[in-house]
Parts: sequence; C-alpha cells; structure tokens
Amino acid sequence: MKKLLIISISLFTLAACTKDIEQFNEQTKNAAQAPAGTLFSNAVRNFADGLTSASVNLNVFRQTVQHWAATTYQDEPNYDFTTRNIPQAWWLRMYRDVLVDLKEAKRLAPLDITISEATKKNRVAIADIMQVYTYSVLVNTFGNVPYLESLDYDNLFPKYDDAKTIYDDLLKRINDDLAALNESGSGFESTSDFVYGGDIPKWKKFANSLKIKLAMTIADADAAKAKLAVEEAVAAGVITSADDNAIVKYSATTPNTNPIWVDLVQSNRQDWVAANTFVDKLKELSDPRLSLYLKPNDAGVYVGGVSGSNNTYANCAKVSNKIIDPALPGLLLDYVEVEFYKAEAKERGFNVAGTAEEHYNNAIKASILYWGGTVAQADTYLQSAGVAYTTAAGSYKQKIGSQKWIALFNRGFEAWTEYRRLDYPVLTPPATAKSGYPNRFTYPTNEQTVNKTNYKDASAKIGGDKVETKLFWDKY
Repeated sequence: MKKLLIISISLFTLAACTKDIEQFNEQTKNAAQAPAGTLFSNAVRNFADGLTSASVNLNVFRQTVQHWAATTYQDEPNYDFTTRNIPQAWWLRMYRDVLVDLKEAKRLAPLDITISEATKKNRVAIADIMQVYTYSVLVNTFGNVPYLESLDYDNLFPKYDDAKTIYDDLLKRINDDLAALNESGSGFESTSDFVYGGDIPKWKKFANSLKIKLAMTIADADAAKAKLAVEEAVAAGVITSADDNAIVKYSATTPNTNPIWVDLVQSNRQDWVAANTFVDKLKELSDPRLSLYLKPNDAGVYVGGVSGSNNTYANCAKVSNKIIDPALPGLLLDYVEVEFYKAEAKERGFNVAGTAEEHYNNAIKASILYWGGTVAQADTYLQSAGVAYTTAAGSYKQKIGSQKWIALFNRGFEAWTEYRRLDYPVLTPPATAKSGYPNRFTYPTNEQTVNKTNYKDASAKIGGDKVETKLFWDKY
C-alpha cells in the first residue's frame, strides 16, 4: 500500500510538471505568425537583390549581354552556367525566396482586423502584381515552368505549364489586380513597401507599365493580344517620369546595402571589368554615359576587356563609383523602359500617342539624366548621325535594340530579355564559348533528378533542355 501511494504521488507530480513545462512553449511576446507586410517586404527585397546582384553564383546576365567581362574566371562569360549550378540558384530564389513569401502575404492580408476591406484588397493585389512579375522572370529564363501547381506544399512533383499559357494568365491577373486596387484604401505600410510606400496611384502606374512589359515581350508571338494590352495600359496610365520609377532603396550601411557594393567592394573582388563590346560602342557614339557608367583604367583610358578571355584588371575600365555606391537604388521598372516600349509599339502600329522618334528620344534623354548627365549632353547626343532616329542605322529593332542595350547597363536580366527579343546589337561570341548563344537557362539539377517525369515532359515540349532553345516569344 505504501508503495502504491508513493507511485501515485510520483505520477501526480510528473503530470503537474509536464503541464508546467508545456506552458513555457506558449509565445507571450512574439507574434504567432509573420505579418503580411514583413513577408511582402522580404519577398520584394529578395527579388530586387536577385536582379541587382553581381554574384557569379546567381546573376550572370551582365556577362551574357557583354556589358561586363571577366578578369580570371571565364566559365560564365563563355556560357558555362552549370559548374556553379546557377540555374538552381536563380530558380530557388524566385520560387522559395520570393513567390512563397508573396503567397503567404496574400493569405494573411485579409485576416488583419485592424485595416479596412479596401486596404486588404489593395495589399492582396499588390502582392499578386509582384508575383506576376516574378513568374514572368521565371518564364523568360527557362520557358515552361511549374505554375498552377508550383506553390502547393503537398505536391513535391509539380507539373510544368506551357509558357505562353502562363503569360496569357499573367496578363489576366494584372487586369484583375488593377480592378482591385482602390484609392479609398491604402497599401502596405511604408516600412514594408520598399517600392512605393503604400502609394496606390503609383502601384496602378506600375501595374500598367508591367502590363506593357509583358505585352511587348510577346509581341512577335501574339501581336493582337499585345496590341490590346498595350493600348489599354497606356490609356489607363503608366509610368510617365523618373518620379514614378519602381525602385528598391538601399542603405549606405550594412546589412541593407546594394548587392553590387557587397559583391565588388566589401568583398574586395577584382573579377569584373567593362567589356570591350560595350566600351567601344559608347566611344564610337561619343555617348556621355561612358564616364557615368564607367571609370577609366589605371592609365586614364577607356579600354574594355575581351569577353571570355582573361583580362588584366588594371588595364581595363571598371564600373563607376556611382554603380558601386552602397546606396544605389535597385531598379525594377522605369520610365526609360516604358518609353522604349512605346517607341516600339508605334512602329508596330499600336494606337499610342506621339511618334516612335519622340518616345525613343524621351527614353535616351531620361537615361542620360538618370545617370547624372545634362540636358545639353542629351540633346547633342540625340542629334548625332549614329543616334538620331532618322539617320541611325538599320530597322526600328536595330535602332531601339541598340540604344536599349546601352540604357539597360547594370540591369543585366532585362538587357538579356530585350537582346533576345530585338536581336540587337550584334554580339561577337566569346573566345571559347561552351555553346551557342544562351536563349534560356537549362532546368536546375534538382528538377532533373527529383521531378524527373515532369522535367522530361517539359523539356520535350519546349524542344529540348538546351541553352540554345528559343522561348515561345523569341521568333527571330
């Protein structure tokens, strides 16, 4: 009996202790879940960092379009993107670090009882707009990608969707998001919205500008759909000045500095120099952005490095101090880009106000001013025979493509997309190219091994998992 009493007391004590221990698992000070705004800001920051980065392990597009050349490691300039598994890093960043957070922000925003219904809808729409942009980047990188099943946690083997079908749906989503944005409500708090600080009218302009971007990308594949979307977007209101630019602000102090500063200055790397293809074109045109984009070599001369060959750092021009400024904003979409799209739209016969020449001039002037040039420099440049729209060589694709390539310096991914679309300027293949020109990334290794059935199906449908395979919108 005594033993039974002791056992009973012990069990009672254990039960009491267990209850007491469990109470320490209750979070009394920390939030039970991350706020929607925090998830949104994290997603946008990861997206901007990816597009801005100069890391050889992630963003190699400056080399692919021959804005930059390398001093030592020549894998990426020679189209070797698999040694460092760059497709995997790009894929994971867009899906895991951006899209997943945006999905969760969309789920949580309507649950916030402290904000109005209009504000809830605005936040969901804004997060969706950024999802649309991110999916477009994935399609423009790989072609067919997981879309409808991509963010289902219970599905480890998502099917790939047709790239054109995805694009059609992205345009539909943009329209739905625009319809949902309501100026009677606000957006995310300014501390969470690094782009527009919750300004709904500016988000509307951004969404319409993104709509133009999507539409012009598919213009050679579906001219009628592109025409309708562009005309709707322009009529509704797009980015009309640098004040409307979609930028992510960086800080002069860590940990919120521009990734380029981290990759080049903080890391004390001397891996990258200006490519001779780019330097020579700026010199040929007496482009005032030469000294704004770049600083001369150690001898005070602007000389570019050869893409795909070893180059001596001291002998070559490097990016300017403005580009390695830790507080340089990251550009997501800007007035320059929109004006070039309008110029092209006019040449395609779309109903857009103004002339192709006017929009072309607006774009170039805005680019020069953004980087620190003057109106006088821009006017002189636009009057030169090699630049003036009436005298510059070639078709509208050559005129616009060549100048857009110059204006998109430091925006390597966008420059790569526009180069594939417009096919100008003509780039000389690097010294020991591993392949033909990379029109896409191959699918990540993880997809090839883990999601093998869907990977094989997607590869077959796009014409083969090769870098030379053209995307559906790349018709020429």
